[in-house]
Amino acid sequence: MTKFSAFFIACLLSLTAFAQTERVDSKLNKMINGLAKDFNGDVGIYVKSLKTGKIAAFNADTIFPTASMVKVPITCGIFDKIEKGELDYKAQLTYKDSLLYAGEDILGSFKNGEKIWLTKVLMLMITTSDNTASLWCQSLAGTGVAINNLMAQYGLQYTRVNSRTPDRQANQRKYGWGQTTPREMATLLTLIRDGKMISPAASERIYRNLIRIYYDKEALSEIPPYVQVASKSGAVNASRSEVVLVNAPHGDYVFCITTKNQKDTRWVYDNEGEVLVRKLSKMLWNYFEPKSKWEPAKGMDKYH
Repeated sequence: MTKFSAFFIACLLSLTAFAQTERVDSKLNKMINGLAKDFNGDVGIYVKSLKTGKIAAFNADTIFPTASMVKVPITCGIFDKIEKGELDYKAQLTYKDSLLYAGEDILGSFKNGEKIWLTKVLMLMITTSDNTASLWCQSLAGTGVAINNLMAQYGLQYTRVNSRTPDRQANQRKYGWGQTTPREMATLLTLIRDGKMISPAASERIYRNLIRIYYDKEALSEIPPYVQVASKSGAVNASRSEVVLVNAPHGDYVFCITTKNQKDTRWVYDNEGEVLVRKLSKMLWNYFEPKSKWEPAKGMDKYH
């Protein structure tokens, strides 16, 4: 048995153990259900205390669009190639205009033939959610086919890349770039946090990128800025989503919230989906850290 095979089997056994031992936090479950029940659209929520193992859930196994959360599986696909020796983490890449994803991306402003390190492309994909960087990484990872196979190997049966992936056109029409469930996306982030995604070293490098997020006006805005948080959000017109793992003082907790079929499709601060994400994040911070007196500073609204 190879070192990788032993590591992979240990991860699968760990996932199986989690599934068998999950206990419901009845109080928090009631709070979650109360928060979500009147939402104008479909919503899914999964919360887990990594200290106690207790969970709370609402439509946690329903499939939702990932939007930009798909960049977490993509980055895992890249690091899988690096660990196998098929990519060099410190490689210098050459940008081509054909890679452009129209928008406000930093990488998309490059000129044809400019050089950039793979390390920076990976950072841009996660930190600033750069779509051009993400499509480039998806290709370098072996396309959605390789990424989806990797997710399946770790027991994530619904987390998939759909865009530019053979035989996934129907899924793309329904869910967009990628799809997942709240439980699976939270599980993926937990695997990374625990050093069980690909390798301990790869997991640590991925986690370091996930704690440096530019877009912080939703879930992160309701958590003290001095508390470390790994996260990735995503948004398209009728969907808002975010997966968050909080390294809280009295025990880590992870949550994922996803929506679809939202009636409110406005790109504004008070979009109903974004408001729901903030409400959930605030509620969870106060639930897991009840003695915390922290509140967002007055006047912070002008910085969102």
